[in-house]
Amino acid sequence: MKIAITGGTGFVGRHLAAKLGAAAHEPVVIGRGVDLRAAFAGCDAVVHCAGINREIGSQTYEAVHVDYTKRVVDAARSAGVHRIAMLSFLRARPDCGSGYHESKWAAEEIVRRSGLDWTIFKAGVIYGRGDHMLDHLSHAFHTFPIFGLVGIRSRPVRPVAVDDVARVLAAAAIGDRRLSRRTFAVLGPEELLLSDAVRRVAAVTGRRPLFVPLPIVVQRGVAALAEAVMTVPLVSRAQVRILAEGIVEPLPAADVLPVALLPTTRFDEASIRAGLPAPGPFGPRDLRWCAGR
Repeated sequence: MKIAITGGTGFVGRHLAAKLGAAAHEPVVIGRGVDLRAAFAGCDAVVHCAGINREIGSQTYEAVHVDYTKRVVDAARSAGVHRIAMLSFLRARPDCGSGYHESKWAAEEIVRRSGLDWTIFKAGVIYGRGDHMLDHLSHAFHTFPIFGLVGIRSRPVRPVAVDDVARVLAAAAIGDRRLSRRTFAVLGPEELLLSDAVRRVAAVTGRRPLFVPLPIVVQRGVAALAEAVMTVPLVSRAQVRILAEGIVEPLPAADVLPVALLPTTRFDEASIRAGLPAPGPFGPRDLRWCAGR
């Protein structure tokens, strides 16, 4: 099958393209500035993975999550594509005071009302090679002797491996009828506190920073600074909101995946080590004014 992937050059999109290619399908990787209708021509399905976790310039939540999703749906219909799968966020919902959450929900609703054969996957923290989580934690542990945890009281998370996410996206793309016109939560098999997850990563990297719980308001300030100075921020303001809520159950409620598609990769030493970047601290290239030099 020929399957288009928006956000195909991003973290999840790259893994999905590799999985589809390995299964003898033809992935069509869609980046920015592409004529969507032309790119979708002849495709059997679209997997919509494009998204951002911070706003910068014209890349706003409204532009990327809402307006772009409208364009994707319109182009899919125009190109004669009948099936779309979308990767959303576990707790995306309306009227919660977060532009990230609300725009993701608005995108979900556009897909549900598209008239296409749709599936929506609401995922929590996704990790693996090339992610922001393991990548940034590893570099932070090699840079700072002190690491600030989000919130005085740690919240639970269920990290899900990117290979497991790619597997369920691929199943929807190739037409698994069990997934048709339904919304599913995609969560890892293990629940643990965010602080314990961070410490687990530190142990695998061999680093021993001093962990300090920080009030949410302080973390928001750290995130604002990181957004201002880093090409990919250590943590964004949207991520602070996400982590402060806990990421173990969907809002609104979502269906449970078929047993054969449930994520099975545990957040253990092997899976963490497989996703870690080369060890080392943050450097000049991580700063916005040095990017591209």
